Amino acid sequence: MSAYTSSFRPALFDDEQAVDLILLLALGALLGIGLVMVASASMSLAERDYGGPLYFFLRQLGAVAVGLSGAAVVLRIPMLAWQRLGPLLALGAFVLLAAVLLPGLGRTVNGSTRWLSIAGINVIQVSEPARLLLLLYLAGYAVRRNDALRGDFAGFARPLVLSGVACVLLLMQPDFGAALMLMAMTLAVLFIAGGRLRYFLFCVAGVAVVAGLAAVAAPYRVVRLTSFLDPWQDPYNTGFQLTQSLIAIGTGQWTGLGLGGSVQKLFYLPEAHTDFLFAVIAEEFGLVGSVLVIGLFCIVVWRALFIARQAALKQWLFHACIAFGFATWQALQVFINIGVNTGILPTKGLTLPLLSYGRSSMIVTLIGYGLLLRIDREIRTGAGGARRRSAGARLPA
Repeated sequence: MSAYTSSFRPALFDDEQAVDLILLLALGALLGIGLVMVASASMSLAERDYGGPLYFFLRQLGAVAVGLSGAAVVLRIPMLAWQRLGPLLALGAFVLLAAVLLPGLGRTVNGSTRWLSIAGINVIQVSEPARLLLLLYLAGYAVRRNDALRGDFAGFARPLVLSGVACVLLLMQPDFGAALMLMAMTLAVLFIAGGRLRYFLFCVAGVAVVAGLAAVAAPYRVVRLTSFLDPWQDPYNTGFQLTQSLIAIGTGQWTGLGLGGSVQKLFYLPEAHTDFLFAVIAEEFGLVGSVLVIGLFCIVVWRALFIARQAALKQWLFHACIAFGFATWQALQVFINIGVNTGILPTKGLTLPLLSYGRSSMIVTLIGYGLLLRIDREIRTGAGGARRRSAGARLPA
């Protein structure tokens, strides 16, 4: 019996249709909670500004439908196809990141030019698909150049330079949070692919220094860094978002005020249905609801890491890198968003995956989980065609 089948792995139907039931149930629960909470947090704002209380809910529901359709499509595409398309996918990512900076194509919202606009309509926030495309490229590089990656610093540094250029384009929007996420994901992929530990630690230190310099280079980032340390010093200006978030979280106590009972979402808490949705969850469902949501995210990340481990056991490096990189992406984004809501991190424009309102984030995240389920299916069935094997993955056997 294989290591995979001997471990706990719930499945649906027969072996050829096997899927990770735990992962699916956790994803379904998060999507359901997210849709309910987006509706709850946005009703007053939608009624006031858009003439209907379900404006944001319906748009988010449409994004979920598109994302699930995209996930269903990628679930049918062998991972080998993505591996072969790696360089083209990287080119597509850079085209998106550059296009949004061109006059007439980029749309500025809240001081940042992150949206690609066609005929005056915001089509997509380019950092989301670019990150997924670059993840696929990086995993392919780890397979094609594994000997160089493991052997010398030049092989380790090449993909970092590529990601660094992408980060520069992101900072030009500016989108510091997305740049930080991309670099962290890049380092995670290179580490799991077998890059030398001293190179990894050296680059982590370098990224930390560069991120620190970038954080203090712009005045508005300095304000964010200083205001989150003591938001009550200026609660009506620089500390307004965080103080309102903390009030919401504190008001929820153990079991919350009940669904729809949040007071802070009534024009007090900015971005209540997007960046600060977790604060509304805490206010309406208290510590119990907050722990439940965090627990569901822990389950999702655990299953992603489990899938990465199974790929590593089969020495399928491309699969392992994608699963581990995506798990890192999701875990870090959840940590940053909740950290911002609770005041342990400075404010960043990152949504809470699968929960917050954000159509680009929702669509790309669901497609990413479609890729994860495809990896899981290929591991379970042995399907997907030939692939280069490597002993470079670091996940424990």
